[in-house]
Amino acid sequence: MLMGLAFGLDHISLGSCLFQMFFIYTAVILESTVLMIMALDRYLAICRPLRYHNIMNNRLVGQLFLTGLVESSLFSSPIIIVASQVQFCRSNIIWNFVCENMVLLNLGCGDISKIQVVGLMVRVLVTVMDISLLLVSYLYIFHSTMKIARGKALHKTLHTCSTHLIVVVLNYSCGLLSSILYRMPVSVNVQNLFSAIYYLFPATIHPIIYGYRMKEIRMCLVKSWKINR
Repeated sequence: MLMGLAFGLDHISLGSCLFQMFFIYTAVILESTVLMIMALDRYLAICRPLRYHNIMNNRLVGQLFLTGLVESSLFSSPIIIVASQVQFCRSNIIWNFVCENMVLLNLGCGDISKIQVVGLMVRVLVTVMDISLLLVSYLYIFHSTMKIARGKALHKTLHTCSTHLIVVVLNYSCGLLSSILYRMPVSVNVQNLFSAIYYLFPATIHPIIYGYRMKEIRMCLVKSWKINR
């Protein structure tokens, strides 16, 4: 998109488009996996505090990340393989700033409804699996917290978890809304708007959420703002 706006480089080959799709979907699924790993980290820190540093070490984090990367690639591959086998006979113009499965398949010939189901199944499978694990993790966290924590300790635990939950809800809400709009008879501009929100807004707002909800950073920001005034 940026290269197109700056230099008019708005052409892309089919192979490059498929590679871009693979990269985007792998990154999106990996982001979901990272949120799940963060939920595991919260669970161990709250429910297994004495063993936390022994369990959640650099080696385990690296293994979880690599496993998530491989898993993301495997989930993305069926979408790309199926899309690469479609016969394209319509316009070669993609009315989107990125290559996406639904946008590309709309240029295909004949009945593509069964092919579209593959992408939907992958999205549903990944979402249901990750959300289920997140819910199980937080059910254990809240159950353990209510039994052992009181007062400030309870407030601190809930504050830490709520930050992560806000990010989780934001991510999945944007993804769900974008997926629904691509299957509704809305204008291309609306689809592009929500596609941009899905890809750009969560990544932009995450540092603000984590930063502002951390007491030390918030105090520095408030102090800086008062000095500037």
